[in-house]
Amino acid sequence: MEMVSESPEATWSVGEFVGKRLKGGMVLCLTGDLGAGKTLFTKGVAAGLGVKEDVTSPSFTLMNLYDGRLPVAHFDLYRLDDEGDLDEIGFYEYADEPVGVAIIEWADKFPEALPPHHLSVVLSPGKNLEERRLAFTARGDGYEGILAALEESFAQA
Repeated sequence: MEMVSESPEATWSVGEFVGKRLKGGMVLCLTGDLGAGKTLFTKGVAAGLGVKEDVTSPSFTLMNLYDGRLPVAHFDLYRLDDEGDLDEIGFYEYADEPVGVAIIEWADKFPEALPPHHLSVVLSPGKNLEERRLAFTARGDGYEGILAALEESFAQA
């Protein structure tokens, strides 16, 4: 399913919409170039999950944990060079069988390490500076309902 977000606020709102529908054990895998809106989308998801604190990109810490309606583990794999580093940061503990929700930015760096069941979100630039294209793919069980709700509420012709 693909859609266009016409502003940063709209990208955040789509993330919030997704976050409200996530259940424990779900994983979001985000990809896109620098500045594509991955962290902004994540902030919306976190808001939808009831996270009250400021959500920031874990570019240097590699993982941030947040409390909301469900625990949120937010990963940024951009600075990692070796898949072996994932074990050191606790990636598998949170991504393979999360109690809450795992959000993985730069998920395309180590595709073999991703859990088989996840919602893939590819963010890319649109026609102007503020516009973003979002492409969603459900991989495995449990995500089709989120895509159907997104399509019903946000999809543009």
